[in-house]
Amino acid sequence: MLNKSSLERTHSHNKVVFNTILWVCSFIILLFLFSGRITPEKIDYIYTICFVITLIIPVSINLYFLIPTYLKKEKNITFSVFFILNLIVFSELNALFFELIVNTFFKDYYFISYHNTVEIYFIFFIFFTLSSLSKLAEEWVYLNQVENKALKAQKQEIENQLYYLKGQINPHFLFNSLNVLYSLAIDKKEEITNAILQLSDILRYVIYDVETDKIPLNKEIDLIKNYIAFEKNRHIKNSKISFTYNVNEQLEVYPMLLLPIIENSFKHGLKSGVKNPFINIDLHENNNRLTFKLSNNFKQKNTLENGNYNGIGLKNIQENLTLIYPNNHTFKTEINDGVFSVKLTLELKK
Repeated sequence: MLNKSSLERTHSHNKVVFNTILWVCSFIILLFLFSGRITPEKIDYIYTICFVITLIIPVSINLYFLIPTYLKKEKNITFSVFFILNLIVFSELNALFFELIVNTFFKDYYFISYHNTVEIYFIFFIFFTLSSLSKLAEEWVYLNQVENKALKAQKQEIENQLYYLKGQINPHFLFNSLNVLYSLAIDKKEEITNAILQLSDILRYVIYDVETDKIPLNKEIDLIKNYIAFEKNRHIKNSKISFTYNVNEQLEVYPMLLLPIIENSFKHGLKSGVKNPFINIDLHENNNRLTFKLSNNFKQKNTLENGNYNGIGLKNIQENLTLIYPNNHTFKTEINDGVFSVKLTLELKK
């Protein structure tokens, strides 16, 4: 992120650049305007330099006091009054300042003013107006650049956070999966072959698809199916697991978004020691609004005492949603009579 000191240094540098360009261009324009010749003479250069010097103070007052103090704070009437007052005072003082500069630094020259009072007012007004517009345009460009840098830094920070969250999810899931294979291997069950294939499909998703920003819903559905089939290898007695869905499978979602919730229910619900365990999962979509519902029973005493439902799975899903679906999601959890339920809604784009 851009810190305050770096912004101030950049803005200070921009002031130097802006004023250098402003007064160099002003000198060149006025030189050819005053001389009226293709090749200006030495006296034209001297006259123009003196005239530009008389402009610097009132223009600077307008740019660095009146505009930031009044115009930018929307005190338009006050700004207009001081703008006109500044114009009148320094237009009237122009002849005095001009003569003072000439008599002090250029005693060998005698000047007759090229302009009458009306023309002086007009020149000052044009300079005030054009310099003000130029300054406002320069600041707009500057602030736009600062905002773009800040947005890029913010985006990078979000991507870093998401990468960190993915890094938390993947080892957590892999650890639980290896425990399943370990249990099957100890019992020498034939299901271990299918379990390895299921785990292979899951890990292919976790390793490759999770690196993308969005994936089609059909891949997320396949992941859930494989995970449920993989977990069933533990043969939890009297368990009932249902997964229903009705969605446009080509809609895209953030990868590994739903699995932590399901994994949480298996770990703290189905395997909590509760009698007749169940997990009901429903995924449906209507007008690009995706709704995910999950409910499971659990053994209240052990689970609530350990605070398991505030674990890494739900914490990660909440942090992910805040980062990738800000203001486009709802996430609610509820515990009622030994049943834990989750409802997640997402507003998806086609």
